[in-house]
Parts: sequence; C-alpha cells; structure tokens
Amino acid sequence: MNYLAHLHLGGPRPADLLGSLYGDFVKGPLQGRWPADIEAAIRLHRRIDAFTDSHPLVLRTRSRFPRARRRYTGILLDLFFDHCLARSWADYAQEPLLTFSARVYALLAGEARLPGRLAELAPRMAQQDWLGSYRDFAVLGRVVAGMQRRLSRPEGLDGALDELERLYEPLSEDFQAFYPLLQDFARTRGRES
Repeated sequence: MNYLAHLHLGGPRPADLLGSLYGDFVKGPLQGRWPADIEAAIRLHRRIDAFTDSHPLVLRTRSRFPRARRRYTGILLDLFFDHCLARSWADYAQEPLLTFSARVYALLAGEARLPGRLAELAPRMAQQDWLGSYRDFAVLGRVVAGMQRRLSRPEGLDGALDELERLYEPLSEDFQAFYPLLQDFARTRGRES
C-alpha cells in the first residue's frame, strides 16, 4: 500500500496518521525514538506491508505482470491500489477525501519534527494534493516517472503505465477483493503488540 491507503488504514488520530506515513521513512528498530503512539502506528504500517506482501490474493495479482516486470510489481501495485482507493473513496470512508486530505496536510504542516525525506516531501504533497490526485489515472504516469528518476535501473519501469492500463480491470477487481480483507486486518490483528 502507498501513502493514501496507509493513512486510511492507520486510524484517525493525529499520531495514527503521522505514524502511518513515518512507516515509509523510519527504518530499523524504533526503541523510543518517537512517542509511543506514533511508534505503534509505525508498527501497524509495517504489519500492513507484511500482510499485503504475503497475501495469496496479492501474490496472484503480482503474477498478472510479465515476469520481467515482477521486481517492480510491488511499487506498481502500491500506486495502483491507492488509485483504486481514491477513485472509490466513498465506498471505504465516511469522511470525504478532500476533507481527509486537507486534515493530513494540515497535520504535516504543523509537525516540527518530520523524519528524513518526509520533511522535504510534505510541502509538495500538500501543494500538489498527492492524496486526492491519485483519483486521476494519468497522475500515476507522473508518479512512475518520478520514481524512475530515483531508481538505479529506471528502465525497469519503462512502459509500466501502459501495462497498468492494460491490466486495469483485473487489478481493480483484485483491489476490491483484497482491500476489505486488509481493512479487517488493520482493525484487528494489525494492532496487536
């Protein structure tokens, strides 16, 4: 899952939202580096990733991609699943996406101690409405291009948007089948210590 899904699954409290994002930027043991409630949300983020990466439905979804692309399918599915979530947000959340996104951006703007690269990304995230913009499939092309600039082997994502477009319906169906399972996991087992 990417930013939007982690934020949605992590919980509504400020510490839940912060830790849900920190999970992509804080590596290694936590051991009191952050407040306990933020560390709990980081642990949930990590459990969500582990559950997702090992789930049979997601493994089947990854197999839809050509073998040569499989190294990058995790990245592509994270983005595509955020697209699916944003596109059908009202099916999964009561708070409108615009309101939710604005709340997240305000929280990030008011946080003095964002970890690592998140401190650099947060202003752009808000300015460009990264969370809400996932609704638009074309935005995924810009995100993939940005990722390519950071990869040591950028050619691995060449043609990825065309592939996502070709697989749009089956990947959307996979998301619809998997996301409720992931919501249940996050609500119950994901919060175990």
